[in-house]
Amino acid sequence: MWWWIVIPIVLVFVVFQYKGRNRQNIVKRENPMDILDNRFAKGEISKEEYEEQKRMLNSKN
Repeated sequence: MWWWIVIPIVLVFVVFQYKGRNRQNIVKRENPMDILDNRFAKGEISKEEYEEQKRMLNSKN
């Protein structure tokens, strides 16, 4: 008798857990300028490289 109550509750719980994990895995799309800013902030590129790539990106627009 209790199985008719427990099974739907477990299924609902599993669905909510699955949806929550999918939201965390969604990758935010960044534009090229955001990526460049992040690379500079992390120290992956020098100031000169940053400025040159920034000029290149701005010239394409």
